[in-house]
Amino acid sequence: MTTLFIAKVRGPNGEKPLITVRAAAEGEARLFLEAAYPEDTIEDVVEPGDWVSDADTGTKAGDVREHPGVSWQAPTGSSG
Repeated sequence: MTTLFIAKVRGPNGEKPLITVRAAAEGEARLFLEAAYPEDTIEDVVEPGDWVSDADTGTKAGDVREHPGVSWQAPTGSSG
């Protein structure tokens, strides 16, 4: 089963739009991102908290998607 992660990635021309990746765990998500963006810096990978999107975020492990027009924001969630 996969979980959705959001990533903050910085390339030579600056920060990329929000990126989502499906993976079993954060470590696996980082590996998928490093393979997809070998020249870029993976600055953060987290579960999205309350973030909701109507964009296609994939369903299979390794689905990496860019979301143009959506900027990185630290996830929010309710803390019990």
